[in-house]
Amino acid sequence: MPSYSPEDLSTKERHQILLASVAPRPIALVSTVDEHGNHNLSPFSFFNIFSSNPPVLIFSAARRVRNNTTKDTLHNAMSQKQVVVNVVNYDMARQVNLSSAEYDSSVDEFVKSGLTPIPSDFVSPPRVLESPVSLECEVMDVHQLGEEGGAGNLVMCLIKKIHVADHVMLDDGSIDQEAIDLVGRLGKKWWVRASGDALFELGSPAIGIGVDQIPEVIRRSTVLTGNNLGQLGAVTSLPSFTAIEVMKSDFDVRRILQNFADGIELREALHEKAKELLESEKVLEAWSVLLIDKSAH
Repeated sequence: MPSYSPEDLSTKERHQILLASVAPRPIALVSTVDEHGNHNLSPFSFFNIFSSNPPVLIFSAARRVRNNTTKDTLHNAMSQKQVVVNVVNYDMARQVNLSSAEYDSSVDEFVKSGLTPIPSDFVSPPRVLESPVSLECEVMDVHQLGEEGGAGNLVMCLIKKIHVADHVMLDDGSIDQEAIDLVGRLGKKWWVRASGDALFELGSPAIGIGVDQIPEVIRRSTVLTGNNLGQLGAVTSLPSFTAIEVMKSDFDVRRILQNFADGIELREALHEKAKELLESEKVLEAWSVLLIDKSAH
């Protein structure tokens, strides 16, 4: 397993490793205006929400690794103190990618990308019509992390107005994650689409028994994954002796007990059945199967 001291890597090498590892990253499509009112539009994946009260987001307009230059977005944010952060969904991904090209400062990326500017309510920069959520912001501060290529410039923004497209709103006032269909950035040329099979739900855990309380023979299973152990450790109590005995009458379990004697083969077969149950979120049933193995007690 290779390990690195950051100072032993070139800026480019660090950049590639970090961007491929800290991912996927949400994308801020940031619109600004210069002192003459000219539009600028550029995407940034060093971006996230950092507070909801007050509502604050930060994006980093980092210095280019290649030539240590900075983007017009940074200059405009520092001088005009206003930005609009537009989130990016799948339907606009290629246009957003086009807006990232290094056009001259005189070029309007709205025009080049074909994205539609619409007036904001609170700030001068326009919103992006195609974006499902647009956040009008005041620039609170810009924290410069260095003066060499790759150094970040953290643009701290106070959200003053939130615009949400009707088609992504649910009746309870929350956002439909399937409908918003967000995309994110990975390393190199890779992007990711956050919808469909890529989505999964995890509820807030109860104060469960913890993985440390799972019998060692189960913890060291060659069949169960770390996710499976997390499911098992989330239960607040183990199944009763009666529940374990009832599980022995299950058709698949009964067949396993008939086909395998005590030992590793039986244990692995039971673990395979438990894994199948865990994939269907039948956690207590999975526990019952696992505890049929006497070595798990």
